[in-house]
Amino acid sequence: MSTHGKRAVGRRLRAVATAATATAMVAVPLTFSATGASAAEAHVDNPYAGATQYVNPTWAASVESAATRQSDSALVAKFHTVAKQPTAVWMDRISAITGNADGQGLKFHLDNALTQKSGSTPLVVNIVIYDLPGRDCYALASNGELPATDAGLARYKTEYIDAIAALLSDSKYANLRFALTIEPDSLPNLITNSSEALCQQAAPYYRAGVKYALDKFHAISNVYNYIDIGHSGWLGWDSNAGPAAQLFAEVAKTTTAGTASVDGFVSDTANTTPLNEPFLPDASKQVGSGQIKSADFYEWNPDLDEADFTADMYTRLVGAGFPSSIGMLIDTSRNGWGGTARPTAVSTSTDLNTYVNASKVDKRIHRGAWCNPLGAGIGELPKASPSGYTASHLDAFVWIKPPGESDGASTDIANDQGKKFDRMCDPTFTSPKLKNQLTGATPNAPLAGQWFEEQFVTLVKNAYPAIGDSNPPPVDTTAPSAPTGLTAGTPTATTVPLSWTASTDNVGVTGYDIYRGTTLVGSSTTTSYTATGLTASTTYSFTVKAKDAAGNVSSASAAVSATTSNTTTNDTTAPSVPTGLTAGTTTQTSVPLSWTASTDNTGGSGVAGYEVLQGSTVVGTTTSTSYTVTGLTAGTAYSFSVRAKDVAGNTSAASSAVSATTQPGTVTDTTAPSVPAALAASTTTTSSVPLSWGASTDNSGGSGLAGYQVFQGSTLVATVTTTSYTVTGLTANTAYTFTVKAKDNAGNVSAASNAVTATTQNTTTTGACKVVYTANSWNNGFTASVKVTNTGTSALSSWNLGFSFANGQKVTQGWSADWSQSGTAVTAKNAAWNGTLAAGQSIDIGFNGSHTGTNNNPTAFTLNGAPCTIG
Repeated sequence: MSTHGKRAVGRRLRAVATAATATAMVAVPLTFSATGASAAEAHVDNPYAGATQYVNPTWAASVESAATRQSDSALVAKFHTVAKQPTAVWMDRISAITGNADGQGLKFHLDNALTQKSGSTPLVVNIVIYDLPGRDCYALASNGELPATDAGLARYKTEYIDAIAALLSDSKYANLRFALTIEPDSLPNLITNSSEALCQQAAPYYRAGVKYALDKFHAISNVYNYIDIGHSGWLGWDSNAGPAAQLFAEVAKTTTAGTASVDGFVSDTANTTPLNEPFLPDASKQVGSGQIKSADFYEWNPDLDEADFTADMYTRLVGAGFPSSIGMLIDTSRNGWGGTARPTAVSTSTDLNTYVNASKVDKRIHRGAWCNPLGAGIGELPKASPSGYTASHLDAFVWIKPPGESDGASTDIANDQGKKFDRMCDPTFTSPKLKNQLTGATPNAPLAGQWFEEQFVTLVKNAYPAIGDSNPPPVDTTAPSAPTGLTAGTPTATTVPLSWTASTDNVGVTGYDIYRGTTLVGSSTTTSYTATGLTASTTYSFTVKAKDAAGNVSSASAAVSATTSNTTTNDTTAPSVPTGLTAGTTTQTSVPLSWTASTDNTGGSGVAGYEVLQGSTVVGTTTSTSYTVTGLTAGTAYSFSVRAKDVAGNTSAASSAVSATTQPGTVTDTTAPSVPAALAASTTTTSSVPLSWGASTDNSGGSGLAGYQVFQGSTLVATVTTTSYTVTGLTANTAYTFTVKAKDNAGNVSAASNAVTATTQNTTTTGACKVVYTANSWNNGFTASVKVTNTGTSALSSWNLGFSFANGQKVTQGWSADWSQSGTAVTAKNAAWNGTLAAGQSIDIGFNGSHTGTNNNPTAFTLNGAPCTIG
């Protein structure tokens, strides 16, 4: 299986819509009044059809601010157009839900979406769910905060998914539509990077986390789930696309609603793979020595662009069991590839690689160059139901990755977000994963997700279609009016609440900055703010300034003084009793609880949290309105209640009790899973046969599918948990028959699948060979690049390179081959896509390794058992 792609090699009929058409679909004035809460609308097939999309005012303000620093009036006009476009809101860690130093919380965006909504016209808010345990197991720049452990999964469910679901299900937002991009890069990593230790550790948590997210959000009728599927340069190979579709179906089928929990899929998230390669419409076209897809840039990947890939994946996904009503999204925020480097005609060269390199619009040096690639441009503006892509079944073009937000830091930057330094973001790094070429990353990049103005300017300049605005707004140099009526409410020992009358602006006020003396202490998008962290019995002076999207700031309001109270509190009133206590679905050892929030008395110290009681014993405390009691005994009834507590220490009476019984410790299951379907054998070698089959299902209420047994004739040769297995250790030129049976957790075994017969290849031709081996070392690590040339006169249908280390080196990660090591002996077998090695042809492979101080090159190599010369 190829491991090429965004995270593996580092790491994503044909019509062009005009910019004006796309803008008409998405430009939303920011001055409409919010509508009242109502029952959520019925779920629709395509949430984008007939709808506008949410424009993030924080991101738009960054764009408008950047426009003020440009001297080219034409470029400034393009910035204004881009600022009007809708982009997704990324929930990339738990603190993003309530807001953190990097931006406002989710509620801020939902409230602003209500303001942007125009009458009865639907409005879609694009939100990215992105905090799985062990997130992005193959990339350092986007690692997350939660470990791939049971504890990490528990936090993901209760502190992350549950918290987001609680906001989205609020009746206040029932007339909004929420389109969720579910966990970018997660499931695709399980296809191409399953040999990586971190990905192996993360795999069960990825499956469980995505299942939980789909279940939780599908239950909210105005939420639409779109699973991330990588991009054509990652999963486009048949050996990746087929298993990926099966994996997505397997995970979906574990949810309560099955495949119905998924509304569609999104491709090219945060990547730059072009929507369309206009001069390369046929991947199988013969040019010179080979087909276009066999060129060095495409490496036998038949999906050259995202139009090809989404059409390919739609067919595979429906074949895997998803309904034909699923829709596809393409992130076009950075895949335009315009500018002066864009070709204007197909090449006339008869050399395959020259033809492809001169004709393709994707100007990366390698499709695996994913981090802040130089030369990329903004693509199609967001648009619902784009025409010309019938086979792709597109719901919309969307901007999931906000243009101008970094993919990762180009140098090592200390941070508390779990984001590490990935050399793929370093423009000075020659990457063996990119065939020993520089990464092509933009220099001076900040941490992933942070504003990167230098890259944004390039994206706008290189946009395709070129960004146009028929009526560019004038540059705004007028500041808002100064806020008036600033008053201080009743202080506490550490806080002072402030409120004021709204300012006015010629374009629009975007927020307010609050000053304590001359120190900026906070910002607000409303006309109120509470200054915190103050000292008791101390007098403070406050002023407020208004600001607009262009960065103009008003003069300060009149100052107001307030004195905090002393440290003694007179609050002796307990909060109200929690109501609506309910128990969710139990497990053998846990009971999830939720309730309605309590309130504290007017002028009181405020609700501090809740105590959860099991009988009369406090078993937990929480600041939210949900809690999962764990460590319980199977098959046992329990009674729970909750009481509220305020900051002053007053505790309410207990809520009404709720009873719940944990699930029994044993499940009586005597029903076997369904029979595995469509067992098939892929291309064999002289000693192995790769097998794959359709997933089985277990009976409703059963113990659950445990895995599969693979039989060679009547002999059990393997037990696996996936729907593929390669039988090894076979004899060359011999026919073998295989079947597969499914097994559940109760030990029930299905009948055998259809039998498949496959014949191993004849003994491989040895031939002659030449090897060029180079290694770059640092500290105790190194990167090795290996060029293998078939110097014989006959083509090789498969190849096996062998060599030994002399200094105890270890292979830690490889690419473009199946790498293995036993002691000092290293073996590299061809991947599925590069097994054929014609006479005179070369193949570039490589690996990362470790050493203990000495790293001498191997002194001998063999190819299919025959010795090679060393070049």
